[in-house]
Amino acid sequence: MIKIHSDIKKAMKKHLPIVALESTIITHGMPYPQNVETALICERIVRDNGAVPATIAILNGDIMIGLSITELELLGSGGTSVHKVSRRDLAYVIDKKLTGAMTVSGTMIASKMAGIKFFATGGIGGVHRNAEKTFDISADLEELARTDVYVICAGAKAILDLEKTMEYLETKGVPVIGYQTDVLPAFFTRESDLKVDFRYDSPEDIAKFILTKESLPLPGSVLICNPIPENSSFPKAMIDEAIEKALKEADEKGIKGKDATPFLLKRVNEITGGRSLDSNRKLVYNNCELAAKIAVQYHLLVNKK
Repeated sequence: MIKIHSDIKKAMKKHLPIVALESTIITHGMPYPQNVETALICERIVRDNGAVPATIAILNGDIMIGLSITELELLGSGGTSVHKVSRRDLAYVIDKKLTGAMTVSGTMIASKMAGIKFFATGGIGGVHRNAEKTFDISADLEELARTDVYVICAGAKAILDLEKTMEYLETKGVPVIGYQTDVLPAFFTRESDLKVDFRYDSPEDIAKFILTKESLPLPGSVLICNPIPENSSFPKAMIDEAIEKALKEADEKGIKGKDATPFLLKRVNEITGGRSLDSNRKLVYNNCELAAKIAVQYHLLVNKK
């Protein structure tokens, strides 16, 4: 059921730091061919910072831990026709021998199965706006509560209800760390009106926190929020206006559930004249760099024991 790329097998044998990368960014987050280019750059950044990248997807019913360039091209050119796989979809896509791109929750499950502790993504899913009526809450939040794979992101996607998302994470006992920030990053912007639970200012200190958590009977993830680089950040008012417009259009068209996020990100990109796609790519690169640095520090600390 699981096929591990030879590079990842070698890294595991040598106990090298590995960083998982999700595949819905390739299929549902960006247009082709920018999506494939982004995936390859993400892998290069992880390598340049001392870790081994493992992009995760399902191909013909097999969970693939690490992909070849040909396989990345296959996913990227397939785009949104590729199945979007979270916990709910995993067994079905494997049973039917389909091809699927892994969401945050799907990637966390596959990472845990393969023994990979660190995972870099763009932004997590969360509580959608008007969830008190629709009950639309991403499976990512439940996965963060139960699966001890550590997620580095730029906060929750700004199209969500960030306050309710933070409340949900608190209820589930998921620590939210701000990397060099006291406030929750909001994906396209560096700041929101919400505070993170804890602030840490170096990859080594975050690695120490994770080791402390692992010494306690505390299952579940740590969410490490890394603000988008300053030169790629949007003014809050500008991105809020674009998001509100996209949300209104989604409501008018009746777009809900798993189709909502790809639609909203695409419309925000169109409304901002392509600027949000560039910001999306920059924040993912930033997260890959930090994830690799944390993974390296974690492995150094473990090897010192």
